[in-house]
Amino acid sequence: MKKITILLLAAILFSCQSKEQATQENLTSYVNTFVGTDGPGNTYPGAVVPFGMVQLSPDNGMGGWDRIAGYFWPDSTIAGFSHTHLSGTGAGDMYDLLLFPTNSRFTEDLWPDQENYRPYSKFSHEQEEASPGYYKVLLESSDITAELTTTERVGMHRYTFPEDTESKIILDLGYALNWDAPTETSIKIENDHTISGVRKSSGWAPVQHVFFVAEFSKPFDSSVLYSNNESVDSKEVNSKNTKFEANFNTDEGEQILVKVALSSASVEGARQNLEKEINHWDFDLVRMEADKVWEETLSTIKVAGSDYQKEVFYTNFYHLFLTPSLLSDQDGNYKGANHRTEKALDYKRYDTFSLWDTYRAAHPLYTIVCPDKVEDFVKSFLAHYNETGLLPVWSMAGNETNMMIGYHAVPVIVDAYFKGIPMDAEKAFEACKASGMNTTEEMKKYRELGYVPFNKDHENWSVSKTLEYAYDDWCIAQFAKALNKNEDYELFARRADNWKNLYDNRTNFFRAKDEAGNFYGPFVAKEYTDDYCESNAWQYLFAAQHDIEGFRDLMGTNRFEELLDSMFTYYPTADDELPIFSTGMIGQYAHGNEPSHHVPFLYNFIDKPEKGKKYVRKIIDTQYSNQPDGYCGNEDCGQMSAWYVFSTMGFYPVNPANGIYYIGSPSLNEAVIQLPNAKTFKMIAENNSEENVYIQSISLNGTEYLKDYITHKDIMNGGELHFVMGPNPRK
Repeated sequence: MKKITILLLAAILFSCQSKEQATQENLTSYVNTFVGTDGPGNTYPGAVVPFGMVQLSPDNGMGGWDRIAGYFWPDSTIAGFSHTHLSGTGAGDMYDLLLFPTNSRFTEDLWPDQENYRPYSKFSHEQEEASPGYYKVLLESSDITAELTTTERVGMHRYTFPEDTESKIILDLGYALNWDAPTETSIKIENDHTISGVRKSSGWAPVQHVFFVAEFSKPFDSSVLYSNNESVDSKEVNSKNTKFEANFNTDEGEQILVKVALSSASVEGARQNLEKEINHWDFDLVRMEADKVWEETLSTIKVAGSDYQKEVFYTNFYHLFLTPSLLSDQDGNYKGANHRTEKALDYKRYDTFSLWDTYRAAHPLYTIVCPDKVEDFVKSFLAHYNETGLLPVWSMAGNETNMMIGYHAVPVIVDAYFKGIPMDAEKAFEACKASGMNTTEEMKKYRELGYVPFNKDHENWSVSKTLEYAYDDWCIAQFAKALNKNEDYELFARRADNWKNLYDNRTNFFRAKDEAGNFYGPFVAKEYTDDYCESNAWQYLFAAQHDIEGFRDLMGTNRFEELLDSMFTYYPTADDELPIFSTGMIGQYAHGNEPSHHVPFLYNFIDKPEKGKKYVRKIIDTQYSNQPDGYCGNEDCGQMSAWYVFSTMGFYPVNPANGIYYIGSPSLNEAVIQLPNAKTFKMIAENNSEENVYIQSISLNGTEYLKDYITHKDIMNGGELHFVMGPNPRK
C-alpha cells in the first residue's frame, strides 16, 4: 500500500510538471524571420540581437529594389554573409564585410561579369533555417554548411566543410550592392589566425566607416591578399577594393569558426568589442545567449490566441527591435555625424533612426516596453544635435542622410518627456527649437508664408512638409509650455495652425500653393504628384494629427465622415498609375506606407467608432501574415510592426506625442504587458472571434469604462482592460 501511494504521488507530480512544461512557451519559436523577405517587405532573415550593431545575414548578391535588404526569398543564390543590413527600408545601403566559404567542388560560373566576378553558391529553402539570433544554410555548390549567430557587436560564423585540400574562406571588402560602394578599404594579416582592417564606403549615408577584427579558430594553411582583384605579396593592403583569402586543408565534417567584431571608430575598438563579448569559441553558447535575450525581449508582451496569431504577433514584435542599431563600442567610442570620433558617456549611442516612419507608433511603443532604451535614444538624438547643430532626420552609420521630411525627432523627445523618461529637458528643448528654426531656404519660406510653397523641383513635397512641420511645431509648443517658455509657446502654437493654410474648402483637400497664395492646379486628389511625400492628397487628408477636432470642425462633421468613408471605398481603377510605395490599398488608404496609419481610428472623433473597428480588423486580417510576403509594404524599421502590435491589443496612438491611445478592435484574446515597474497591464477580449469585431462593453480594473481611449498613465499604472466583443455594433 505504501509503495502504491508513493507511485501515485510520483505520477501526480510528473503530471503536474508535464502540464507546467507544456504551458511554458518558447516565444522565439513563433518568430518567422523570413517574413518580409518576399514582396515589398524588404527585411532580412539573418542573425541579430535586439538593437544590435551587427546584422549578419546572407546576401543573394544581386541588386535591385527587391534585394534592398540583401536577400530576396524567390532567389536561389548566396554570394556570402555580410555584417550590416537595413531592415524593411527602401534604401540600398550597407552590406559591409562579406564572408564566403568555398572549396574545389565549386565549379559553377554563376556570375558572367568577369570584371566584378565573385563566387555564388546555389541554395534551397529546404536546406535553410533561421530563428532570432541564428541562421543556417547548406551551400549546395560546395556542400558547406554555414551557420551564423551574433552578440551586440560581434558576428560569429561556423562553417562545416567536407573533406577538401582547397577549402577557403574569403573576406571581400570590395563587395558592394545597390547604392553602396567602397571608397577606401584595407586589410592587415596580424598572424596566422587574425586579420583586421576597415571598409570605408559611401552610399545613401555618405561617409561610412566599418573597422573590424576577425579571428579564425584554425590557423590558415596559407593566405593571400588582393588589391583590385590582383594578388599582392604583402601582409597589408590598401586600395578601393581589397580581399583576403584564407586557405585550409579540411577533413570531412571539420568546422572552422570566424569571429568578426565591428566598430565605427577604430580597429582597437573592434578588438575590445571582440574580447569583451566573445572570448571563447563556443558557437552554441553564443547562439543560446542570443536566443535568451530575444526570449526576454519578446516576453515583454505575452499574448493568448491561435498559433497563427502568435506567429504573426511575435514576428512583428521581433521586427520592432531590429532598429535603432547600436553605434558605440564597449568603451563608448563611435563615429559621430560630424565624422569625428566621439564618446558616449554613461549611455549607449544608437543610430538608424527612420523617424518619418517610426515616430508614429514604434517610438510610442518603445516607451511602454523598453523605456530605458528610449532614454538612450533621446541621448543619442542630443549627441547628434551636438555634432551637427540639428536633431536627426534619418540618420544611420554616423551620418545624416536628410531623407524624408519633418523634424520628427521632436515628437519622440516630447512624448518621452511627458511620459517621464529622464532627460536634460533644457538641452532637449534647445535642440527641438533649433530644428524647428533651421535656416534652410525652405524653412524661411515656411516661417514667412505659413506654408511651404509649391515649386517645380523634383519631390518638392510642399503639402506634406507643411502638414508635418505644423505637427512638429505643435509638439515644440507643448514642450515650451511645460517648461514655462511662454514666448516660444506662443510662436510654435501659431505655427501649429499652419495646416489650415493649405486647406481648400472647395475640394476639402490640402493642396499646394504658390508663393502668392494661389492654389496650384489642376487638381485630382488620387493622383501622385511631387506635392505629396510618397502619397497623394487622399493619404495626407487627415494629417493634422494634433488637431483632428479642429479639422473635423473646419470641414464639418458630416463631410468629415463622408471623406473617411470614401477613403476606404474609393478604389484605384485599372488605369491608375500607382507608384511602388502605394501598396496595401483599401480604397485610397495605403497601409503599405505610413502617412495614413492613424486614419482608421478617426471614426472615434465623430462618435462612429464601429466603422473604424471594421477597418482595423480588415487591415489586421488582410495586410499581415506569417508568410515571406507577410508585409503589404516596406516594414520600415519597426513602424509596420508597431501598428500591428498596438492594434491587435486594441488601441493606437493617433497623436504620437500626447500619451493617448484610441481604442480600435482587439484581435487577440489576451495580451499581458510586463511593465518595467514590475506591474502588468492586461487586455482581455471576451467572446473574441473573426465575426465578433465590435466592442459591446469595456471595463477598466473592474469598473465600467465609457471613454474611447486609454492613456499612457492608465497602462503604466497596471491593471486590466476588459473588452466584451460581439458581431454587431453597439454604442
